[in-house]
Amino acid sequence: MSSFLATLLLLILYLRKEIGLRENQFQSKLKKKLESRFPGCVVMKEDANYRQGFPDLAVHYNGRSAFLECKASAHATHQPNQDYWVERLKSSGFFAEFIFPENEKEVLSDLERSFEGCQKR
Repeated sequence: MSSFLATLLLLILYLRKEIGLRENQFQSKLKKKLESRFPGCVVMKEDANYRQGFPDLAVHYNGRSAFLECKASAHATHQPNQDYWVERLKSSGFFAEFIFPENEKEVLSDLERSFEGCQKR
């Protein structure tokens, strides 16, 4: 392998790791924001190995559920089946969205409206 290709491969691997870290950091902060904004909610991290492409987070609040697929940025690539699962969940009546720092406020506001009227159990 040429020196150029080896350097390019290392750069790609480094960038993938950095993007993964940023997404994990965003997801961790988002989980805390959700728990603060919706007291008593249960936020669960989905197992990526169980159902490929299923959204990262499930939020359960007063008898309703929502699903959020976290991305490090608006330009982050979607993995196979992620769009399928978000659309399938929406068509089944659940709140499901891609969320990233650039649209976080809007998505959380939409989620809050979705949870309005939930009866505390």
